[in-house]
Amino acid sequence: MASIKDVAAEAGVSAATVSRVLNDHPSVSADARTRVLAAVATLGYRPNAVARSLRTDQTHTLGLVISDVLNPYFTELARSVEEEARALGYSVIIGNADERPDLQDHHVRNLLDRRIDGLLVSPTDGGSPLMLDAARAGTPMVFVDRWIPGVDVPVVRSDGQAAVRDLVEHLHRLGHRRLAIIAGPAATTTGRERVEAFREALRAHGLDLPDAYVGQGDFQAQSGRRVTERFLDLPEPPEVVFAADNLMALGALDAVRARGMRVPGDIALAAFDDVRWFVHTDPPVTAIAQPTGELGRAAVRALVARIEGRPGESLTLPARLVIRRSCGEPPSSVPPPPPVRRSMP
Repeated sequence: MASIKDVAAEAGVSAATVSRVLNDHPSVSADARTRVLAAVATLGYRPNAVARSLRTDQTHTLGLVISDVLNPYFTELARSVEEEARALGYSVIIGNADERPDLQDHHVRNLLDRRIDGLLVSPTDGGSPLMLDAARAGTPMVFVDRWIPGVDVPVVRSDGQAAVRDLVEHLHRLGHRRLAIIAGPAATTTGRERVEAFREALRAHGLDLPDAYVGQGDFQAQSGRRVTERFLDLPEPPEVVFAADNLMALGALDAVRARGMRVPGDIALAAFDDVRWFVHTDPPVTAIAQPTGELGRAAVRALVARIEGRPGESLTLPARLVIRRSCGEPPSSVPPPPPVRRSMP
């Protein structure tokens, strides 16, 4: 592997000049810069990132702690974060909290020990003293999707309230009146917000949300199955189950099928967090879609702005209702699938 001395010899300059070129120092002449860059290309030289970080106090590395890597929503979010970070010259180290506050803090602590330049977090709950201390210490940080009230860092998220209203309006037009929800953890901002948005949307149509029609889930499939089984055992089961995330919707679908029942003939199903495989279920699932890719990219841009000493702004993007066939929609109300793009031979 070529060293900085090899590059200097190839370019006919000192090692100090090579170092200045690699660090984009303005004092190097155009001729020397051209020769050094040519030598770097010829020898395939790669700077030592660790040594450079010790000189510049930057690692060009971001940390990302997501709530559940098995959740397709967070998988897509992580991919968009990594792509945007790479475009801006940063690498990303990912930690999976698995919806556990202790594991979340473990990853945050390890990432800070690795001297990352900034931290992106989708918190599993609202009570982490570690992140509060990190924010107070000046660690560049951005919350994405979820946030911790009282921690003064930018938040990049979607607003699903309008989409939930659209969903309830859609269900009401279809004739449904008994609507239930599988809620996410009350310790998360998204868990609380989605229940309240659902309750308010029902109230606007003169409908109540009885306690029996609110089931406490944990954003995992098994909880969706367990809550749906309880709904189905009620003397008057709901006509619609609205799952507050995609994995709980999958669990709900399993519970219905395990009893030999059909969606939407016996009970309707809708979900928050649209995912690609919802179009392949039978029937395709009506869902609320978040702009996941843009959320990830915007979160990276906000974090890099803070790293560079510029104000990183909070951003809220709208979610939208995607109508399919899991709530008893007539075929005429369902938009056709997007055309398949075929490459030319």
